[in-house]
Order: sequence, then structure tokens, then C-alpha cells
Amino acid sequence: MIALILEDRCDGCNACVDACPTDVLDVSGGVPVIARIDACQTCYMCELYCASDAIYVAPDSLSRETVTREAVLASGQLGQIRRDHGWDRPDEAGHLDEYFKLGPLLGEGAEIAVRRWAAERAGA
Repeated sequence: MIALILEDRCDGCNACVDACPTDVLDVSGGVPVIARIDACQTCYMCELYCASDAIYVAPDSLSRETVTREAVLASGQLGQIRRDHGWDRPDEAGHLDEYFKLGPLLGEGAEIAVRRWAAERAGA
């Protein structure tokens, strides 16, 4: 689940907002805001699209992990998924094939999350 956006690293491009299939993030005059944490399906798309390595997604998809900026920086995990999978090297053949296969699944997950979020809001 998305855990942290490091404001001092964010360049305000909002690529993470556009990439999120479940509309977790909102634009807020610069640094995006985690607005709908319960809609996060831990797909890592926001982290993958963040060229400035300002987003940390924790691996636990069921509960929100509380982390500090210092702990995340010390871990060396910022941008690691993007680097490991060659996300920033699109000219290399084959390395993104597995991610592209997720396209329909991410769309279905987004639809489920939107319905769940709407139902929760209606019951609140």
C-alpha cells in the first residue's frame, strides 16, 4: 500500500496521479496527496512512474504501514522497483512484458476498488 510521498523529492509532474488505476492520489497544487488510501491495490504504478523517486509503496497490500522519511531513505528502496524492472529503460526488449500483461487485471482491480469505495462512502 502506498506509504509515503517525499515532498522534497517530488517535482510536481503528477505522473503518479495519472498512472494510478484506482484514483488514490489527488493533485494539490504541487505535491500529490494520498486521498483514498483504502483504494490502493499495491500495484506500484505510482512508484514506477515517479522519475524523481519520491514515492514509497510498502509491500503490505492489506494494511497501511507507518514509515518515516529517514527509514525509507536509509533502506535504499526508493526507485528500486523501477530500476529492477528497467522501467526507465524502455529500449530494452522484453523487460516490461510482464507488466503489460497486467493491463486488463489492473483495470478490473480499479473497477472493483471504485465500487467498494463508493459503497463504503454511501454507508458512511
